[in-house]
Amino acid sequence: MEEKVIERDERNKVVDVLELRRTAKEAKRYTVIMRVFGILVIILIAVVAAAYAVSYFYDKYGSFTVKINKYDMIDQGLTLSETPDYERSNARLNADIVYDMTNISGEDLPDNIDMVNGSHNGESYIAYTFYLINSGKDTLTYDSEMTIENVTNNVDEAIRVALYVNGEKTVYGKTKSNGTGKESDCDSEFASSTKVMTSRREKFAPGDKDKFTVVIWLEGNDPDCLDNIIGGTMKLGMDFKIVEGT
Repeated sequence: MEEKVIERDERNKVVDVLELRRTAKEAKRYTVIMRVFGILVIILIAVVAAAYAVSYFYDKYGSFTVKINKYDMIDQGLTLSETPDYERSNARLNADIVYDMTNISGEDLPDNIDMVNGSHNGESYIAYTFYLINSGKDTLTYDSEMTIENVTNNVDEAIRVALYVNGEKTVYGKTKSNGTGKESDCDSEFASSTKVMTSRREKFAPGDKDKFTVVIWLEGNDPDCLDNIIGGTMKLGMDFKIVEGT
């Protein structure tokens, strides 16, 4: 009888050891799972924060930004304004964004699109009118260039940019994907893979005001306006710089 009790005690001790080992293994497994979960949460927070930051800065600076060299503004009196008359000097202007822009034909744009000041977007196009003003005492020569600051999904293949300068319109588009020149609806090709256009203005006298209207849309008649560019984004900027003053 005593031997059976000892044998049962030994079995109980073995069971207790196994249970302890199993409990320790489960605790270790739980610890590992919680660590992995914690890492995943941190990664998710980082991704969301990064997406928010990108969205914030994109919202802040818009799809199209205009700026002048701040030293040109201070030294030579060059300023930007959304109206012909201005109350304070501006070195930077930002157009409003159009989300989920769909393709349209350039022929469907309003005829008076360059007659409204500031942001005046449509459902499927960005339109922004502003003025460059010589508020100083010197006659100037300035250069202007429009740059492609960011593009995704090759959406620039089908983008059109119409630039009105004092009422004179020029439509820019990327060179045909087969390399044979400009698209039929364009007046000029993009200046390069990162620039839409460049220009020089001479004899910009004190008090002169140059009016600019920029219109951006996705041309539905472009052969490259395909499903693979869906979700693409593009950000443009226009810079002005004085190259000579008298």
